[in-house]
Amino acid sequence: MKLYEYDAKEIFKGNSIPVPEGSLISNPGDAENIAGKLGTVVIKAQVMTGGRGKAGGIAKASNPKEAYKSAQRILGMSIKGLPVNKLLVEEYKKPDKEMYLGITIDRAAKCPLIMASPEGGIDIEEIAKTSPRKIVKIHINPLTGIHDYQARMLANSLNKNKSLMIADIIKKLYRVFIDYDCTLAEINPLADAQDGFFALDARMVIDDNAFFRQDFREEETGSLEETAKKNGMSYVGLDGDIGCIVNGAGLAMATLDLIKQYGGEPANFMDVRAGANEEQMKIALRIVSSNKKVKAIIINVFGGLTKCDEVARGIIDVIPEIKAPLVIRLAGTNENEGRALLEKYRVTLASSSEEAASAVVKLGNSDR
Repeated sequence: MKLYEYDAKEIFKGNSIPVPEGSLISNPGDAENIAGKLGTVVIKAQVMTGGRGKAGGIAKASNPKEAYKSAQRILGMSIKGLPVNKLLVEEYKKPDKEMYLGITIDRAAKCPLIMASPEGGIDIEEIAKTSPRKIVKIHINPLTGIHDYQARMLANSLNKNKSLMIADIIKKLYRVFIDYDCTLAEINPLADAQDGFFALDARMVIDDNAFFRQDFREEETGSLEETAKKNGMSYVGLDGDIGCIVNGAGLAMATLDLIKQYGGEPANFMDVRAGANEEQMKIALRIVSSNKKVKAIIINVFGGLTKCDEVARGIIDVIPEIKAPLVIRLAGTNENEGRALLEKYRVTLASSSEEAASAVVKLGNSDR
């Protein structure tokens, strides 16, 4: 489960990680009042997606009137399809330097991985691609936890002159990561300001399997990921324009690879899982087709527990709603019955994953 920035900052604050003073609001008048107390403020959209700054969802306001206008504008926005209903208004801290600090799980090494970079901010992903040496990484033994020398080593890579303060933040962030069963705990940027270090942004992702020992209430976000999860499926949005619906994570990953191999770009990962029924297929199609970037959709189903004729009926019920062309590959249980049902409709039937991937990429490219 992803946490909103304001939730993550509350946890940071409770664990003595410094964050700017701020408040959560839902109307422009409150932003005006807060700016009157704090002076120059930063107004930040609270949505479960990245790229808020580039989308105009973050604004600096130097006086109450500016704060009111910016809050009014941002509250009316939609960022990557998510409506902005809440804002975090917080004191502006001018960073002399922006750094990056994050902790995640290295599944290959089977232990937490701490990453630090002297260059943080919105372009950290680009830095990771073009200048990987600027990111220092240290694995932490989950049985012994982080040692002082490891925290100092990471802190020295950021700022040798202030390494004691940074090392303290690193150890506290690791404590948060462990105590809250995180798969990600991130400060980006960690700002070196005149009056100290501050987490200007905060991200936390909690392991769903740890909910039984964490006191979190999952909030309604209206996201496609949330809708899929409620219906027993997995959805992850990507940047391409080929929609994908597959049963089984392994087959889904293989299908994405095939789309890339044939020159396409997947718009999503969607696993309807083994045993997917007619109703789940309807929901999956509606989720994937709701992405306006999608130009063609591939449905790749291997019928074991999943019955191909049930999948076909679910597709048929939704076909009138779908504008993008469909390429469908059915194999396994009741395959012939499923294909026979679909042959009456304007869909492309493929006999293999390779054939389906090639066909969907061609259809997606046809209107370019």
